[in-house]
Amino acid sequence: MILQDIVNDKKERLPMHKAKISEKEMRRLAYEALNENTRPEGLFYENMKKSGISIIGEFKKASPSLGHIGSKIDLTDRIDEYNASVDAISCLTEEDHFLGNTDYLKDIRSKSNLPILRKDFMIDEYQFYEAKAIGADAVLLITAILDDVMMRDFYQLATELKLDVLVETHDEYEIARALKTDPKIIGVNNRNLKDFSISLENTGRLKKYIPKDKIYIAESGIMGDEDVAYLKEVGVDGFLIGRAFMEAENPAELASRWKAL
Repeated sequence: MILQDIVNDKKERLPMHKAKISEKEMRRLAYEALNENTRPEGLFYENMKKSGISIIGEFKKASPSLGHIGSKIDLTDRIDEYNASVDAISCLTEEDHFLGNTDYLKDIRSKSNLPILRKDFMIDEYQFYEAKAIGADAVLLITAILDDVMMRDFYQLATELKLDVLVETHDEYEIARALKTDPKIIGVNNRNLKDFSISLENTGRLKKYIPKDKIYIAESGIMGDEDVAYLKEVGVDGFLIGRAFMEAENPAELASRWKAL
């Protein structure tokens, strides 16, 4: 199973990170960043909540389903495009399967005031302290890899660190579990993380299970005008878009067109 392989590799990676910066030191850095209060609290949530469709533009180098993603513009130009067109930036920091790195997020933070979502496979408290220390505004909790206790504890820790949380689900059962934490933002991943197949209809089918007071985000598989039109008709509040933007020569133009559809 692809998802379990990713989690297993993450478990092997974490001791390497902790050897470079101890958990005690990372916690200190996180609370130092929290006390400096340089980032507005709840900015990611507010940008997802605003009227009209919200777009999260993603930065990633690769994925297990696509391999290496050919980008037509460099990171600096891409962030300039995102600054002009999207409402938040998602940055992959998973090293083995997505070729991500926390340095990418720090670099993006230096180039943008937009809220940044740290997109990773979060299975350890250390990663939440690290997210705060490197300048993230929000983190991803993937319901499929966490039990109920971990979901509750990680959501609470993120809240204490003033990090917004996007809780990712894929089916009715995961939505029911996610709702136990009373999240503000729920994402539905159209990609099945077990076999990486994609169905946009998943977002439409699951809409009825999302309480009206939650922000509803569609993730994965959004590639063209028809996809955007369908998801807008379904009634989502926002999109998380990776491959389409990474392969576009002008992601700002693409984002503007999709917002106007």
